[in-house]
Amino acid sequence: MIQPFHRPRACVVRVVQSASLLAAALAAAPALAQGEAWPAKPIRMVVPFAAGGGTDMVGRVIAPRLAERLGRPVLVENRGGAGAVIGTQLVARAVPDGYTLLVVDTAHTIQPVLQKLDYDPVKSFSLIASMVKGDTVLTAPASLPVATLQDFIVLSRAKPGTLVAGTAGLGSSGHMGVELFRVMAKIDMVVAHYKGGGAATTDLLGGQIHLSSITIQAVIPHAKAGRLRALGVGGSSRSPLMPEVPTVDEAGLPGYLTTGWRGLVGPAGMPVPIVDRLTGEVRSILATEEVRAHFTNNGMETDYRSPRDFAAYIADELRRWQAVVQKANIRLE
Repeated sequence: MIQPFHRPRACVVRVVQSASLLAAALAAAPALAQGEAWPAKPIRMVVPFAAGGGTDMVGRVIAPRLAERLGRPVLVENRGGAGAVIGTQLVARAVPDGYTLLVVDTAHTIQPVLQKLDYDPVKSFSLIASMVKGDTVLTAPASLPVATLQDFIVLSRAKPGTLVAGTAGLGSSGHMGVELFRVMAKIDMVVAHYKGGGAATTDLLGGQIHLSSITIQAVIPHAKAGRLRALGVGGSSRSPLMPEVPTVDEAGLPGYLTTGWRGLVGPAGMPVPIVDRLTGEVRSILATEEVRAHFTNNGMETDYRSPRDFAAYIADELRRWQAVVQKANIRLE
């Protein structure tokens, strides 16, 4: 039975091709210019979300292991707000001395296509490495009389404008996942934005909303208990954590793809030796069995990309989300 909807509450010197770039690099490396070994003090790792979420977890897994390798504390600092814009902007404006880093995720490529920002997702940052990726799942409450994604589409078309999709907030990765589904399935749904994924999941469990795109680690316990029904995995292949659940592509919407990801960056202009050191350390951390197992148990998998490959990946994501925003006519309120 459909429940009524209640409005929810980078010291090797490299050749630099231009004098201007050389000047910028020297200006951005005060520690190296003074002959000071890096790191000489604690490093802060900004997470642009509140504590407790998936991006925060990734930061807290990487930080102590990075600290052990660098010989200095790496302190996680949560600076959430405005869909990751506040914390991201803070790092974009920070001194590029290697002492301020940022954990970025899918929102890093969503917000720039939704609004004009004071920073560029690539040019304003020193890219260090991508780190992990994780599946999202289109999920419905068990009380909704649907067993498959196609059942949901049929029901939505029979009751246009009645079913409600909940998101973790306007411009969140879950929001984009829902909008991509809505456009590809050609259905009319109400989209309700919550102040976080936890609140949306609570109302999903209660049947106040009828669909959400949430992380697989959030779905599994409720699906096992029979409270939620996983309709389709957003990745390009089935998840080993829920191998019985088809991808959305398999379930009838070819080309659907929403995969969450996290990476590490710093402000633009970081000295190349520092970026290279960080990239190498992150790569080594991600290659350890302990870390790989930890992420696997939390619905993620390691997904290292070098700075060059990471930049290309971000560019691809920006193009993909730009297309979704245009097709769905999404506007910030």
